[in-house]
Parts: sequence; C-alpha cells; structure tokens
Amino acid sequence: QVRLVESGGGLVQAGGSLRLSCAASGLTFSIDAMGWYRQAPGKQRELVASIRPGGTTNYADSVKGRFTISRDNAKNIVYLQMNSLKPEDTAVYYCSAVHNSGLPYWGQGTQVTVSS
Repeated sequence: QVRLVESGGGLVQAGGSLRLSCAASGLTFSIDAMGWYRQAPGKQRELVASIRPGGTTNYADSVKGRFTISRDNAKNIVYLQMNSLKPEDTAVYYCSAVHNSGLPYWGQGTQVTVSS
C-alpha cells in the first residue's frame, strides 16, 4: 500500500503562485511515476503533470511554461510549483503514484481556487 498526503492548496488571485506538495509513505520503493491531476466541477479528471524516477516530465499543454513538477526521491515527495495562475486552473488537485505493477494510488485532493 502507498499513502499520499497533499498540502499547499488554497485561494490565490489570478497571476499568483502556489506550490503543492505530496508526501508518499508505505511501499514507496515500488513507486514508478508520480504526478498531479485535477478535476474542475462538471469536468473529467485530467493529467496536469507527471514525473518518472529519473526525472522525465510530462505536462498538459494548458500548463506548460507555468507549472513545474519536481520530485525528491530520497524523501518521497513530489511538488507542483504553479505560477501565473488563471481562474481556469481552479480545481481539486490530486496527487497520484503508480505502482510498478501499474496500480494507481490517489491522494485525498486539495482545493486550488484562483480568483479573477
């Protein structure tokens, strides 16, 4: 089992910044990719960014150039630095971790609200 705990969400004005953190515990040696997803009201959950253990990253087109994902493998923490936030970034952000077997784990989610 892998447990994920997110922190860092909140309310920010458009143009502002937030940094999300996700701490993994449990069978962390079995984790492959980690990432962040988000789900806005009435919309499907979508990938925001992901990162492999070696550092390879992947971003949604909508956040490229504004968001940066990073990972501390020693501490089993993944971060999402969000700059130049827009109202359309408002959503619940979920941390995810993929087990080597392909099984996904999810955090409880953290709300990010960007006011215009």
